[in-house]
Amino acid sequence: MTLVKYKSAPVSTASPVDRLASEIFGPNISRFFGSDGFLDHGPRVNIVESNDDFKLEMQAPGFDKKDLKIEMVDDTLTIRGEQTEDEQKEETRWNRREFSRTAFERSFVMPHSVKADAIKAEYVNGVLQVTIPKSEEAKPKTRTITIR
Repeated sequence: MTLVKYKSAPVSTASPVDRLASEIFGPNISRFFGSDGFLDHGPRVNIVESNDDFKLEMQAPGFDKKDLKIEMVDDTLTIRGEQTEDEQKEETRWNRREFSRTAFERSFVMPHSVKADAIKAEYVNGVLQVTIPKSEEAKPKTRTITIR
């Protein structure tokens, strides 16, 4: 059972070779070669499945807990982050300013086998950790068979 399904197409940062391959083989060829399209535009995610739950870890360095928002709407888990720099002071003179606002949004379609009302999240050392428990029916059943 797969947890990750993207609802929208990721932003493309394809190289000229990737673009040519996409023209020949179709727009999803980069996934065939191991690229998910989030090279520079979204936080990276690790997802691990155990018998009891899914654990999603998302890199979000530099964000405060208050900058992050997690929502579950129907079967879609959406994680958003937004931070803006404080207002600049009159006496501040910038020689170069390449960032003042950072935002992202990632959505994941959940399998029906999760307990949406029991999802927990924690933000530790720049990593958002989301635990998504499985329902009892989704957990593997073990039965010992007697040998005669």
